[in-house]
Amino acid sequence: MDFDQIIDRRGHLSNKWDKMEEVYGVSPDDGLAMWVADMDFRSPECVQDAVRQKLAHGFYGYLGDYGPYKDAIAWWMKNRHGWTVEHDWILTASGLCNGLGLTLDALTAEGDGVILFTPVYHAFARVIRSAGREVVECPLALNDGRYEMDFDHYDNLLSGHERMVVLCSPHNPGGRVWTLEELRAVADFCRRHDLLLVSDEVHQDLVFGDNRHLPMPLADPGITDRLIMLTAPSKTFNIAGAHCGQVIVQAEPLRRKIKARMAALSTAIHDFGVAMTTGAYSPEGAAWVDELVVYLDGNRRLFDEGVNAIPGVVSMPMESTYLSWVDFAGTGMSPEEIKTRVNRDARIAVNYGATFGSGGETFLRFNIGMPRAQIAEAVSRLQAAFSDLQ
Repeated sequence: MDFDQIIDRRGHLSNKWDKMEEVYGVSPDDGLAMWVADMDFRSPECVQDAVRQKLAHGFYGYLGDYGPYKDAIAWWMKNRHGWTVEHDWILTASGLCNGLGLTLDALTAEGDGVILFTPVYHAFARVIRSAGREVVECPLALNDGRYEMDFDHYDNLLSGHERMVVLCSPHNPGGRVWTLEELRAVADFCRRHDLLLVSDEVHQDLVFGDNRHLPMPLADPGITDRLIMLTAPSKTFNIAGAHCGQVIVQAEPLRRKIKARMAALSTAIHDFGVAMTTGAYSPEGAAWVDELVVYLDGNRRLFDEGVNAIPGVVSMPMESTYLSWVDFAGTGMSPEEIKTRVNRDARIAVNYGATFGSGGETFLRFNIGMPRAQIAEAVSRLQAAFSDLQ
């Protein structure tokens, strides 16, 4: 795979490229899209071949056999993460935000509190609030430049109306790969307060260096009676548009309730999403991911070195994902001035930190899943936009 190839995505109904002028005032003609969390790399041949086979057959009727699809998921989780998944545990949603929404609908009631460790992926709060539930923010502690959880503090924040925790593991936007001890502490917190746990592990395959992602059921097998796992190939293989995510629930009482809501809403799986997932979760897909992680790690090093050379700017060390979380607090500038310099002067579209919840106000999130030359260009533009600080 030639990850260095620059592919023009403009004019192809790409949210990331074709909407950035509307949202950020950054023209796609000369701007860099570093906001929406999909990559500017084509999906691997194993995914493309799966789509070609569907097209060659030329029939797009109702899918009748999900066995190969579930086989592929079980193979991937066992071989890449050491986690044994049974077919019956696997439910499929139209992406993980839809999976979260279905889970909220099935297992909580309006007015229930749902805990987020903030700052965290912004869509969680949107889905929770849209469902008529209350977002309860438990702020992450920033210690020596990395996020940590403080459960002594969180115990004192709760009022008793909380019903669920949504964990992002690995963490977006901080890039943390939670340790065994941290994951067990999350599980203990949930048991202590009788909380359901939703663990979104969509970035599980994109981990750097000596860090190792540990699925929550392996970290604490005793938590599975209250655990809902959200997984998907979408970030790993750049197929978010397939809208195919897995809601994996070992506990039958919880699974039965979610299935009932899916049946009531007549949710269905897109045939192409099933085909892409089946093709992706394969030995060929695994080899491609190994190459991708090496390339992303090179992007990470180049981007970190460049932005950290700007006085007052610090990128959080990335242990996972392709989303760099950069703190501009040391510049002394207001969030509005920082946005102006990045959007107008550097002509880069990025996610604003405040949208990720408490603690994100001085940060911006940069998507580095793009060809290396564009990373170098982004660094050059940022350094020029803040050149008066040099």
